[in-house]
Amino acid sequence: MNARKLVYLFFSTLLIGASSGAIVGVLLDLETYISGGILNFIFGVLWMFGISAAISLVAQMGYFAYLTLHRFALGLFKSVKLWNWVQIVLILFVLFDLIYLRYVAFASEEETIAGYVIMPLLLFVYCILVAFRKQQETNKEAFVPALFFMFAVTTIEWVPALTVETVNETKWLWIYLTPLITANTWQLLILHRLTGGSLRTNK
Repeated sequence: MNARKLVYLFFSTLLIGASSGAIVGVLLDLETYISGGILNFIFGVLWMFGISAAISLVAQMGYFAYLTLHRFALGLFKSVKLWNWVQIVLILFVLFDLIYLRYVAFASEEETIAGYVIMPLLLFVYCILVAFRKQQETNKEAFVPALFFMFAVTTIEWVPALTVETVNETKWLWIYLTPLITANTWQLLILHRLTGGSLRTNK
């Protein structure tokens, strides 16, 4: 991939992540943004755009870190199937942690674990759909790596919001997650188009 395509990938991912985060952030707290007049709305949108842009940069670093890890793991395990099984185990471990550890850390006496299941499961289902799309556009070996990146890596990038009690609210969790999930989806589905190939794991 040449420099022009790298620049396109960087700025398109930044714009998509920042825009999606700004839109969701404003819609989730619309009254606050429109109650202070037009200048309050403009500066509020710019502020949310900036926060979302910073979060999308985290997503980009996470993607290239995973690509490096993926190649390193293939060389280490010497087997695509073994590395895929390792990723599947890690995916299940992350799913369990995302539900149970947040419940233990933040649940009040009145809350049940059911309230901490919905968001992780919605994220997991979405990641499965994106991974299936990646498989359709490339090859069958791409499904597990794509699912691992979309779910496990996105969750790791989401950790700052998940572990800070002051942002452990549905609104702020979505504000943090939206730039991550849109940026990661875009990166995953655009890379093979830019490179003219596919994320093959059998090399």
